[in-house]
Amino acid sequence: MADKNLTLLGSKQTIYPTEYNPELLETFDNKNPEFDYWVRFNCPEFTSLCPITGQPDFAEIRIAYIPSERMVESKSLKLYLFSYRNHGAFHEDCVNRIMKDLIALMNPKYIEVTGYFLPRGGISIYPYANYGRKGTKYEALAEKRLEMHDLER
Repeated sequence: MADKNLTLLGSKQTIYPTEYNPELLETFDNKNPEFDYWVRFNCPEFTSLCPITGQPDFAEIRIAYIPSERMVESKSLKLYLFSYRNHGAFHEDCVNRIMKDLIALMNPKYIEVTGYFLPRGGISIYPYANYGRKGTKYEALAEKRLEMHDLER
């Protein structure tokens, strides 16, 4: 049975956004909320703009989360990430905004977002952000993963 909240999946013509738009994100019911398991997404063609120069920044964005009751639908996530294409934001802000938007959308048990931005001016930047639900074992997981986080791919 299809989720009636999903409006983008299966649509005949995809309209790609030209402005940052978190309202593109859609969810569906997690059929296994009693289990802890990872859901991972990899977006190797993420693009945003430098808020100062307007120059494009290219990155691979990796999202991993442990779902609770709701899960993000992948086509809506693709379109949401595409909406950053003309959005001016620093790398660190992009990663944190993606994480915050996904937390607001689905209230996961745990989530982490990493951006592997290609070099500009000879420097690569790899921001990492994570969140574990407060007062649960996932809060401790977030602390541990942040403490153990390294920049190895």
